[in-house]
Amino acid sequence: MTLQTERPILRQIHDLVAEEKHLRSTHTGIGLNSRERTRLERIERELDECWTALRQRRASDEFGEA
Repeated sequence: MTLQTERPILRQIHDLVAEEKHLRSTHTGIGLNSRERTRLERIERELDECWTALRQRRASDEFGEA
């Protein structure tokens, strides 16, 4: 996998991490409301999916699978 093919996944990871940090930092000490907790959970799932996709693509490239 080249950087070109990784770039969309890495960009999505970057954006999700930034949003996660923003949610957590702006609510320090006061907590998240229901909508924000739901969004945070969705972000965490999306991050897991992105990292899994990236690992799978890299493994596929490493072992010569298409």
